[in-house]
Formats: sequence, structure tokens, C-alpha cells
Amino acid sequence: MRIPVLTIDGPSGAGKGTVSRLAAKKLGWHYLDSGSIYRSLAIALQNASVDLANENEIIIVAQAMVLEFECNDELVARLNGENITSQLGLESTGNLASQIAVLPDVRRVLLQKQQDFKRPPGLVADGRDMGTVVFPDAENKVFLTASAAKRAERRYKQLIEKGIDANLVDIRNEIEERDRRDMERKAAPLVIACDALYIDSSDMAIEAVVEKVLNLIR
Repeated sequence: MRIPVLTIDGPSGAGKGTVSRLAAKKLGWHYLDSGSIYRSLAIALQNASVDLANENEIIIVAQAMVLEFECNDELVARLNGENITSQLGLESTGNLASQIAVLPDVRRVLLQKQQDFKRPPGLVADGRDMGTVVFPDAENKVFLTASAAKRAERRYKQLIEKGIDANLVDIRNEIEERDRRDMERKAAPLVIACDALYIDSSDMAIEAVVEKVLNLIR
């Protein structure tokens, strides 16, 4: 039985998570937030006080961690039974996740965890290399992006609404640095799959982006 897969790749802050969750809900498919897998590992490493220079220790933690994801209106993540949802969105978590994502052996350990999410009736997978590395044979692929300025503005508003102190300039600098690191890394760099639909969401409402993605499926 062939299980359909929709991949939505793109840089941080482009709206992949929101679009992917809404698309998965409308389609009745499973949902994979690959970024949360790397962010969960970042949290696990922090909890274990692992030195990032020790790649063997990172791999041991990655192999041992038990992850559970629940996707309702918002993503709920549990690491070894503990709810870590509130920590996933922290800039420090995202920066650490981006650093460990450049390690090829770590990516290999987490690859199977991601592919295991492919189950009937279908899967919507969002990340940076879903359509190029994790599910290269996916029938439907999207590359969703937005300008760095727009992504920083969205992130700033999210943090302020949650009561978290934030600096717009710092957020934009961090986004641009993360983009550079993701595009230049040797292991599964952020690139546009040759068969992906390119969408720039800078001046688009979320609903319009979701409709464009669903039209691809139809």
C-alpha cells in the first residue's frame, strides 16, 4: 500500500508549522514536525549537560530519547514523558538544534525516527530536508519561505504575545545566521527540491497559503 506524503520545507519562521498542521487536519493525515525532533534533542542535551564537542555523547542521548507528539490546535511534545512544549519555541533551543543538525551521524540517528511517522492514511512532514532527504519520493512537495524581515517580525510578535521579552533586531540577526548555517552545512543543506512548489508567504495570509498547498494535493 502506497502511503501519500506531503513535504513542506523552508527556512525558520516561514510558517511551515502552522500551514502543515492546518493541511494535515484538513486532509486527516498524520503530522511530522521534524524541527521539533531536533529541538527535543537540544533540550535533552541541555538536561544532560552534554558538551557539544562530544559527538559520541550526543548520539547516545539521541538514541535513548523517547519522543511523543500530539497535534491538536497546537503541537504538544513529550520527551521521556515530560511535557517540553514550552521549551521548543525558545530561541536558545532553536539555535542549539541548528548547531547539532550539521552533524551527519546525529542526522542518521534521527532519520529513522522521522520516517517512522509515515503511516496510513498519509503524512504531512515539515522541516528543512523533508522533500530532499527524508522523503525524496514524496508525491507532493512544497518549499515555503518569506523574507528575513517578515519572519523576524512574526517571531517577535509570537514571543511578545506569550509574555517573553524579545528584541526584533536580535531575532532577525539570529534568523539570518541560522539561514546561513542551514544552507552551508554539508549534511542535508537547506535547498529547494527540483520538483517542489515554491511559495513566498511574505505578503500572504495563512489561509491563502494552506489553500495553495491543498490545491497541489487535489
